[in-house]
Amino acid sequence: MAAKDNPLKNARVAVAVTGSIAAYKCCELVSRLKQSGAQVRVIMTQSARKLVGEITFSTLSGNPVAIDMFPENPQFSMPHISITDWADIIVIAPASANIIGKTAAGIADDLLSTIIMAADCPVIFAPAMNSKMYQGPVLQRNLQKLKDFGYSIIEPERGYLACGYEGKGRLAPTEKILENIQNILPNRQKD
Repeated sequence: MAAKDNPLKNARVAVAVTGSIAAYKCCELVSRLKQSGAQVRVIMTQSARKLVGEITFSTLSGNPVAIDMFPENPQFSMPHISITDWADIIVIAPASANIIGKTAAGIADDLLSTIIMAADCPVIFAPAMNSKMYQGPVLQRNLQKLKDFGYSIIEPERGYLACGYEGKGRLAPTEKILENIQNILPNRQKD
C-alpha cells in the first residue's frame, strides 16, 4: 500500500485504555497501528493498570505510557496539553462507563479526562462493558451527549461477555476500530 493510500502512515494516534476487561484486546490495536506505520502513544487509567501492565503497552507502542497528571519524571510538560497537541486522533478503547459518564458531565479529574477535555482533534469512543450497563438509560443518555458534542462512537458487538452474560457490550473488533480511525484521519491530520 502506497503511503498516500495509507492514512495511518505517520499518523499520531493516542490510544487511551480504561478499566474494562476488554483492555487486553487493545494490545492488538496498538500493535496493528504500529505495523501500519502510525506513531502511537498510550494513556492508561489507574483501573486499566489493574488489568494490563503498562510495560506491555510501552513495548508495543515504543513509547512510555502516560498515566498520571503529575508524574514524578514527566515525559511531557503538562501531559494533558502536550498529548493533545501531539495527537492527530484519540481513540478510547475500551471506553468504560466511567470515562463516558465523566466526559458527558464535563468532569476532568485525571489524566485521561483532562486530555479529552483539552482535545482539539477527533476523539473516538469504543465502549465495552456488561450488557446491562451498556443498555442502561444513564449510559445511553451519556452516549447521546457524546455524539451531540461531536465525538465518534463505535458501537460494541453482541456476544459472550467476560462476566458470563451474553448481549451487547463486547468491544468492537480491532478491524472495525482501525477502519474508523482510517476513515476519520485523511482530512483531519495536522500539518
